[in-house]
Parts: sequence; C-alpha cells; structure tokens
Amino acid sequence: MNKKLSIITINYNNLEGLKRTIDSVFHQTWQEFEYLVIDGGSIDGSAEYIESKSEHLNYWVSEPDQGVYYAMNKGIEKALGTYLLFLNSGDVLYNDNVLLATKKSLLLDMDIVYGDLWIVGEQGKGFRYRYPDFIDFPFLKQTSLGHPSTFIKKELFYTYGLYRTDLKIVSDWAFFVKVFCRHKVSHCKIDHNIATFYEGGLSTSTFYHQQHIEERKKVLIEMFDLYDASFEEFIMKFEQQKELVNHLDQGIEILVTNKQLLKILNSIIRVFGLVLKIKRSSIFCF
Repeated sequence: MNKKLSIITINYNNLEGLKRTIDSVFHQTWQEFEYLVIDGGSIDGSAEYIESKSEHLNYWVSEPDQGVYYAMNKGIEKALGTYLLFLNSGDVLYNDNVLLATKKSLLLDMDIVYGDLWIVGEQGKGFRYRYPDFIDFPFLKQTSLGHPSTFIKKELFYTYGLYRTDLKIVSDWAFFVKVFCRHKVSHCKIDHNIATFYEGGLSTSTFYHQQHIEERKKVLIEMFDLYDASFEEFIMKFEQQKELVNHLDQGIEILVTNKQLLKILNSIIRVFGLVLKIKRSSIFCF
C-alpha cells in the first residue's frame, strides 16, 4: 500500500479508556500505520502506562496542554501519514479487521473517507449510526461526522486550517462545515462500522448542551453570516430522538439521516400508540 495512515489518540486522565483504545489498535490484523498518543499531562497513571507501551508507539508525549483540540493539532503536526484517524481515549476500533477492510478505500485518494459508527449510550445500549453517502449542509446542520470513523487527509489541515482552539466542543464540526460546505472536498463512504464511540464526553454531555449550541451559532454566523432561529429547536428535537433511540433494543440498527430517522421514529411511535390503544380498549371489554 502506498498510502500511509496515522492513528492519533488524545488522552487526559482516562487510563481505563486509554487501555481499551490502545488495545484495539494493537490487535489490528493490518499494522502498516503509525500510532501517536498525545497525553495532556495526566496524573492518573496514564503517562506511566503510555511509557510502558512506548516501544510500540511511533510518537508519544505527556505534558499539559490547553484542551482537546490543542492536543489534536499537536498530533496533526507530528503525524507523517497521508490520512489521519483520531481515535481518542475510550473509543475503540470496531473489530480487529477494520483497518484491513478499510485500506483499499484509502487508495481511492479521496480527501475524506468515512464509515459508520457504533454508538453506545450511557445506559450501555448501542446502535449503528449510519451516515449518508453524501455530506452536505442539511446533514451538518443537525449533526457531524464522528472523528473515530473518519479518515482525513493531513494536507486538508494545512490547506484550510487546523482545529480552532477557541472552540471547546464543536471544532471538529466547524472543520467539517468548512471543508464540505465551502470547499467541496471529495469524499466517499465505507459501508461498515469503523469504531465504537461511547457517549458521555464533552460533545455529548447534556451539561455542555448550551455551550454546544452557542459555539455552533458562532461558527454559522462567522462562516456564512447567517443563523436560523429554528436551529436551537431543531437540535433539541434531534437530541430527544437520539435519547429515544438509546432506549431501544440494542439489536436494532438505526439509519441516522434526516428523513430516514424521522420516518423510522415516527413508525415506532405509531406502533407504540397502537399498542397502547389496544391495551386501553381491552380494559373496557367485558
């Protein structure tokens, strides 16, 4: 293969999550990539653990930094690969053969190559998050690509800019909005799960919900000089839909695209409504 991949893991005081992440990388059946770990000066034993694995790492550092996107930019600057995959601590590659199954797609020389994401909610239930075949503004208005399932050409960061460090939650989303909507970069979809993502971090925590909205608003105004007043209501509805999905049986796969998701959820709600109606009717049947 004449394309090189760099996997970058960002960590801060998440030793157990870091162990899962590193283990999933080391167990890949295809190993022709470089691996970098950027630690923010953890004091929970992470630095010592990283050092113990240093002979299997191409680069690592443990030092205080100014946040997750600052650390991701450090990884970009040190990486030598044509494509970068950000697999932060706690996230894991979906299975041992993911990279083997993906490498041919990187040969297509697209700017961005992405696959689906298996998302595990805080209650422990998971579902397949299917991304659309084409990424546009209507899609990015409601959500984003998951960085654990997205391979990005390193040169894009030097052409269009690194991650913004003034944004604490949505800088990766802002980058995608810029490259997809303003610069129309080439991209293609891989039809399989790339990684498992565990909710509960900054990007999914309800504690940071308002900051999430404010940062998105800032980006849309700066980049397009517009902001749709219905955006906040739209985001709230989308979060409610995700919450409903998290309570479904984990064996059900959900297509998470605008109309498809709404169609599926509406069907589920209609079924629940019908069941309730039948149960209520039976109560009054003597």
